[in-house]
Order: sequence, then structure tokens, then C-alpha cells
Amino acid sequence: MAHVLEINNIEHLAAYRRHWRELLATTPGANFFQTLEWLEVYWKHYGQGQSLRVLMEIDEGELVGIVPLTLKSEQTRAGRIRFLTYPLDFWGSFYGPIGFNPQKTLTAAFDYLRQRRRDWDVLELRWAGAFGTSAETTEAALADVGWSARPTEPEVTSVIEMKGSWEEYLASRSAKFRSNWRRWERRLAERGEVRYERYRPVGLADGDGDPRWDLYEQCFELARKSWQGESKTGTTLSHESIVPFLRDVHHAAAETGSLDLNLLYVDDRPAAYAYNYHFQGSVYGLRVGYDADFSREGVGSVLCYRSIEDSFARGDWLYDLGPGSLQTKRQIRTQLCPLTRLTHFPIGSLFSIRPNLLRLARMTDARHCEELVAAATAS
Repeated sequence: MAHVLEINNIEHLAAYRRHWRELLATTPGANFFQTLEWLEVYWKHYGQGQSLRVLMEIDEGELVGIVPLTLKSEQTRAGRIRFLTYPLDFWGSFYGPIGFNPQKTLTAAFDYLRQRRRDWDVLELRWAGAFGTSAETTEAALADVGWSARPTEPEVTSVIEMKGSWEEYLASRSAKFRSNWRRWERRLAERGEVRYERYRPVGLADGDGDPRWDLYEQCFELARKSWQGESKTGTTLSHESIVPFLRDVHHAAAETGSLDLNLLYVDDRPAAYAYNYHFQGSVYGLRVGYDADFSREGVGSVLCYRSIEDSFARGDWLYDLGPGSLQTKRQIRTQLCPLTRLTHFPIGSLFSIRPNLLRLARMTDARHCEELVAAATAS
């Protein structure tokens, strides 16, 4: 008989680490942000003020699915609202349940929530992924327990689906793209000997979990010395508000074999970096930066193209360039993917002002995303 076990203490999850990893290996479109190690670091730095709700589907005594959730109060245009959502906070593009049958696991979790006293105002499943648990799968699971959801797409991300070879990908790009690539490679070579290095440890379990702090520090210094060093928004690798968190995540990524660190050198001088995470052939680009002294040579673009070429050679299947900068990424992406958000308003919320105001706000968000996509795809 299947049932759901709820765990609210982050330390108690350590007992399920091996099972979590085994299930994640069977999860469609899985990514680093769904690892227990990511959740542990995230909770250490940002868990204060949130309530952990990890729902585990147990079938005949065996753990077959996991739905990590968090209950958090957020200030919205409609006022303060208690959201039950995934623990990602926009660090990645996609999230979802862990296990080989996402719809079954979600249905079990929703049925469990339906039968419990509700301490949340809105169930909002953000970051439903086109390459993982699709929005349609999540909607079907909600329907299985008699719930409905309003889907909106507040943001989109640029991705490269790595079908075929690098040569085929290059041939599919514009003539301008290929011309710029050759020109920048030539100009950079005129500045000195160009060397590309990519570091991907396979993980501590296989005796290779070295975080290579020397390489991390080179990325950090490039971020600090570049134009990004003046950023006040926390979007750069060196921003003081996120430095402790990113360093802890770096350590966890190295130990789990999820670190993907790219550096370009000119005469052994660090010139550009691309700091990524990867999992089972799926790459997520977290941060990029370069030495402004090499900006005329397009050093950032040269590193980007080399990392894409190398990903094709390694057999990666997806390179997620992340949301934002849609025009800049237009020449290299193969498609735009919506970061779908499914919002379920329980029956009780129909008689509450704030959730109803939120409904209207979500409609506005949907129109805003349509405008973004239209602008990004315009020729």
C-alpha cells in the first residue's frame, strides 16, 4: 500500500542520501539542483524563515519518489502570501519531483496535501521543465486529485539542444555567427597563446571530488576585476552577499561530480570564465565573465563557443544558457523554453482578498512574458 512520509528536518534527510541519488539517476531531465547536496547547502544559507516539507512516496516499503517543497511567506503585489513551492529561488531554470514516474509521485504528494490541514495560501509549482517534469504532467497530477492550476510563463531561458555534431550545429548558425567566431579566434590568437581548460571532476564516490579552489579563485578574480565587479544586484560570482553560499555549493558540486568550470587563458593569463553545473549530460550556465583587457577580441564569445564545441564532443545533450540577455544569446541558442509556473488556488482562497488579487497579477505576468518572447524572437 502506497503512502507518503513527510520530513521537515534537513538533518533527517541524510539517512536517505543513497536512495535519493539512486532515484535521481532515474529522473527524466534531472539536474544538479535536484540533488540532496544542493538542498542541504541552500537550506543552510536560506532556510531561515522557511518550513521544509519533503514528501516521500513509499510503495510496498520502498522509496519510489520524492517531492521537495518549502513553505515560505513572500511579499507580492497582492500583499504577503504563504506559498508552498519548490526550493530553488531562481538559481536554476527547472525543478520537479525526483523519481522515474513524476506524475505518480506528484499525485501521491498532492493527495497527501489535500488530506492535511492547510497552512499555505497558494500552491505554486515554479520551474516546471520542458526537459524534466513538464507542465502538462504537473497539471495531470493536480487533476488526479481534483485540483486545477493556472499556468503562467513569467520568464524564458535560452537553451542549446545538442543534437548531432558540432559541425552540424555550426552549419545551422548564421553566416554572421560563423564569420564573427573565426574573426574573434584569429584576433585572440594574435594576443598570445590561447588555451582552453574545462574541469569536471567525476565525484568523491569515484575518488575524484577535488574542488580545485585554485581554478575557482581565478574565476572569482575575473568576476571581481571585470565590469561585473561593480554589480549591486548579486548577479556576479564575486558579489559579497552570495559569496559564502556559492563557495559551499562549489564544494558540494565537486563532491557530487556536478561541477563544470571553464577557463580561457592567453599566455597563461586567465582571460574569461564560464562557471556551470552539470548532471547526466545537462549543463546549466550559472555565471560568465572576462577580463576587459580582451574585450575587443571577443574573449567571452570565444570561450562560449569552445565550451559548446567541447560539450558536443563530450556527449552532453543540453546546454541551458539561463534566463535573461535574450538578444545576446539569440545567435547561439536553438530554442527558447518557458519557465512555467503552475499556481493552484484552493477553494478557501476564493473568499480571501489577497489570493484573488494574486490571480490578477499572474495574468499580468503572463502578458509580460509574451512581450519578452516576441521581442527576443523578432528578427
